[in-house]
Amino acid sequence: MRLRTLRLWLWGAVAATAGVLVGAAWTLPGGTPAPAAQTPVAVPIGGEFALVDEDGKPRTWSGFRGKPVAVFFGFTHCPDICPTTLGELSVLLVDLGPRSDDLQVVLVSGDPERDTPEVLNAYLQSFDPRIVGLTGPEAEIERAFSTFKAYRKKVPTEDGDYTIDHSAGVYLYDRNGGFVGTLDMHEDTKVRREKVERLLAADA
Repeated sequence: MRLRTLRLWLWGAVAATAGVLVGAAWTLPGGTPAPAAQTPVAVPIGGEFALVDEDGKPRTWSGFRGKPVAVFFGFTHCPDICPTTLGELSVLLVDLGPRSDDLQVVLVSGDPERDTPEVLNAYLQSFDPRIVGLTGPEAEIERAFSTFKAYRKKVPTEDGDYTIDHSAGVYLYDRNGGFVGTLDMHEDTKVRREKVERLLAADA
């Protein structure tokens, strides 16, 4: 998908889904700090998992150490939030230029029943080729969602099928796997880019 076409599609998708996206409220270092009385108690966000990527290659969380990582939890049958977010992340990678090679973007599927490696591979063809998709056994997917404090819920649909309600924020980690904040698709594009640039600069 050409970048210009992707940008135009994203504007339409964002307009159609405005008010739906729900992101976490953390900010990266350098943002406006919350009052001391409202500062949450630090808890670990993220942990080990053993999944496979869109090529069937085994992947662990520790295997991503060495460069900053942006993690998004979604699924391939998602009609709006997931393609919009992955499209925005694809544009971000292109806009970062050579620096984008220092950022790993990862999609963790919350729908292992349908999202096989082959399905993930086909789905990711519409986005930046540097994005890695992960799936695996239900137990490992549940472990990943649990340790990353991500939400998902299987919801039946009227046609007898199902969809997945899930967290919509993008989790940001430094090169050592330390959680540093999130990207919210409600934020201005410039704000999201500045967050990523600060993350990359801190890990340079």
